[in-house]
Amino acid sequence: MTITQLKYLLSVAEYRNFTQAAEHCFVTQPTLSMQIQKLEDELDLQIFDRTKKPIEITRVGAMILEQAKHIVDEASRISDIVDQQKGFIGGDFTIGVIPTVMPTLLPLFLKAFNNKYPKVNLIIKEENTATIIKNLHEGKLDAAIAATPLENDGLVERPLYYEPFVAYLNHNNSLLEKKELNAEDLDDQNILLLKDGHCFRDGILNICGGLKTTNSGFNIESGSFETLINLVDEGLGMTLLPYLNTRNLSDSKKSNIRSFKNPSPAREISLIYHKNELKLHISEALRDVISGVIRGEIAFNDVKIISPLKK
Repeated sequence: MTITQLKYLLSVAEYRNFTQAAEHCFVTQPTLSMQIQKLEDELDLQIFDRTKKPIEITRVGAMILEQAKHIVDEASRISDIVDQQKGFIGGDFTIGVIPTVMPTLLPLFLKAFNNKYPKVNLIIKEENTATIIKNLHEGKLDAAIAATPLENDGLVERPLYYEPFVAYLNHNNSLLEKKELNAEDLDDQNILLLKDGHCFRDGILNICGGLKTTNSGFNIESGSFETLINLVDEGLGMTLLPYLNTRNLSDSKKSNIRSFKNPSPAREISLIYHKNELKLHISEALRDVISGVIRGEIAFNDVKIISPLKK
């Protein structure tokens, strides 16, 4: 039994297809199939039921695969330990980023990080918070960037910055007469939301406590801040935005933004990794770069952290 054979097992279990698994492992399909068959012969049992389409995992195979994952994960940690001791910052590093952070944060830090650490191959995946938590626990991600706190004992959260919520209003909205808003000002407003599944949506609900149903003959939940802004411009309600999403708005649209009185409601954005993660040298390098570039973008200090979790 070899580590390579165990990696082949895990790849087949993921893709449920020998050809796709072989492509993922950069070997020929006959080579991969031969090695798995050799392992099954050695164990004198069947791990995969090849008569089913897609391939199914046998009951005993599921137990073997669970142990194989632990073995492969622990074996990979040896090279992580060596790299860390040598001070080498390089290799693959897979990171998940929530959708409401990805488009605004990546342009700020990605080039700077690549220039400073050219030997690190960042593999960036846009995932929602629930998927990020699952993949961190399963070892499919080395780290993630998401809104916190997540109240998950198995994860370490390292805050990167605090991003205030701001209100985006139609030019006819009476709230524009105010220089700053209170959360109570939102009580009689039709607030347009991101669709369910976004932690930013849950943060808004936690600010408002409850929302008025729109009287405009529709109820929309969009996955795009740009869509929400355009709907507000048409007089169909108001919305809340993360502060960084206002950076590239035109001056005319920026005049429709109002901040909240201090302490401003804000979301905490953190670098998250599993408590057993060993690529801490890369995580720390990433955190340093992001923290450095974000200082010039957000100057808010007096904030009230709003939970991203449903209440």
